[in-house]
Formats: sequence, structure tokens, C-alpha cells
Amino acid sequence: MNLTSPSEIRALLSRHDVKLSKALGQNFIINPGICPKIAESGGASPGVGVLEIGPGIGVLTKELAKTAGKVVSIELDRRLLPVLDETLAELDNVKIIHGDVLKLDLAGIIAEQFPGMDAVVCANLPYYITSPVIMRLLEERLPIKSITVMVQKEAAQRLCAEMPSRQAGAVTAAVAYFSRAAMLFTVSRGSFMPAPKVDSAVIRLDIREKPAVDIEAEALFFRIIKAAFGQRRKTLANCLSSGLAMQKGDIVRALEHAGIQPETRAEQLSMEQFGRLCGEIARFAVCGECEM
Repeated sequence: MNLTSPSEIRALLSRHDVKLSKALGQNFIINPGICPKIAESGGASPGVGVLEIGPGIGVLTKELAKTAGKVVSIELDRRLLPVLDETLAELDNVKIIHGDVLKLDLAGIIAEQFPGMDAVVCANLPYYITSPVIMRLLEERLPIKSITVMVQKEAAQRLCAEMPSRQAGAVTAAVAYFSRAAMLFTVSRGSFMPAPKVDSAVIRLDIREKPAVDIEAEALFFRIIKAAFGQRRKTLANCLSSGLAMQKGDIVRALEHAGIQPETRAEQLSMEQFGRLCGEIARFAVCGECEM
């Protein structure tokens, strides 16, 4: 079965009485050159366990299974389970788990399914859950080596942006804190059925052994990041005072002690500057709501 053939995909879905769901962001890959590149870029190889999110009809799953030691795919749409039973029937190193990736015990799944193996994540992520999925994978500090995903091109540019830069945002800083991000290649909208309205890109996040900056108050660090980028047109002093519910004078003094001008904007700061700022705010904070 050619899972990148539009006619065969339609016939497959028709047999199982499945109609594509816009709400679940179901766009199936029909460009035959894409999935082999994702599998290779994602590190699928003997002795490696691959956690896949949203296998759809299994086109990427089959490519991953060709070289990976084992593939475990998490599928939310119950209607696709019998489809996957058909398309992946001949593969003995693939397991399908029905569930929501944002709710499942991913650490438990990895420990149970990939004992003694290095683990990586590969996925063609629906656009609407890109950031929540990536942030959950990173924040839980799962025992994975890398995350290779296809996402909306604009999201890819933001996730992989340099810091400082105009493209950087709160998610950029969070991703940079936990990983080294790189955009690998772009994918045109015509590579999917149905075709989305925007192009996509494949990115790879290599998990750091330790965070990019040494932070004692990690919860406060992420509150600072969120507040700093929350109102991009405002200065850091105003954003942080409002977002952290602190006196502006304390924020200004913390910024100055960190060597940052109060009128600076978040997009102008490096990760190291955010790290210094966190340390200073932790010392200057007087608000009971701030975590230290």
C-alpha cells in the first residue's frame, strides 16, 4: 500500500468510514520524500526507541520502523486505530497507544517500552498543539535525546530563533533553556492532503545535559520570561512590574544591577542576561507572590 498516494489514502479512509477532522489538524503527508528525511534526521536507528505523536495513517511510522529498534505511536483519534491496524499489520516493532499526549504518563511509557534504549521523539505535529506538546516534552525532563518535529513554518522560525532577535519570544527562550534548536528543512503546503494554508518546516531540538543558564529559582525565571514577552511594545521595566506584580522601582534597580537598561525590550536580551536578571529580581523581590 502506497500511503503517500492520494487515491489510496482516500480508498483507505473510505474502507474505514473515516472523514478527516479539521479540529484535530489532520493533514496527511503525500510527498514521498519527506518521511524518510524526517526519520533520518530524527535519529531512528537500531537500538533507538522512537516515540511518535499523531501517526495518522502511519506513513511516518513505517519509515521510522524501518531503522528504529522500536516505535511507539500515540494517537488521539480512536477512528484511526483500525486504519493503523491495517497499514502497520506487517510491522512487529510498532506499538500504538490510544490517548492524549498532553495527559498520558510519557515518562512511564518511555521506561516501559524502551528499556535499555536511547529514546527520541519524532512527529508531524498538528499546528494547534505544537507549543503545548513541545513544552510538555521539555519541561518534564523526559529521558529523551532529541525531539524532531514538523510544525508550521512560522512556528519553526520562532522556536529556532536566535536570542536576542526580533523573532524571539517566550517560547524561544524556553526552548533554548532546555535544548539546542535547529531548523532542518522546509516543506511546502502541497506536500499534504488536504493542503494547509501555510508551509511547514522540520526542526530538531537536541536536549541539553544541563540548562543553557544556571538558575536557582527556575519557576521565577519562567515567570520573568512570560512577563517580559507578554507586552512586546512595552519596556522591560513596565512589563516585569506588571507581570510580576512588583514595584517598578524594585524592577528598575534589579535591571540596573544586572547591567540592563530599564527601557530595554525583551527581544533585545540574551539567555545569559535573562539569567542575571532572574538572580537580581530574586534578591530585590518584595512581592509575596514571587517564587524565590
